[in-house]
Amino acid sequence: MPEKRQRGFSSAAGLIQYYDMEETRALHLNPYLVMGMGIVAAVFVEVLNWRLV
Repeated sequence: MPEKRQRGFSSAAGLIQYYDMEETRALHLNPYLVMGMGIVAAVFVEVLNWRLV
């Protein structure tokens, strides 16, 4: 007997599908790490802008 595929709720005539399962192969990053990297990048850009003006 073939295995049934689990499918999420479909809307907009099947153009958008919502899945209840979490992707296990995706890259998971800590939100604080992402925020910290953004702050460091912003400070870096400001320092470069200050030094070049």
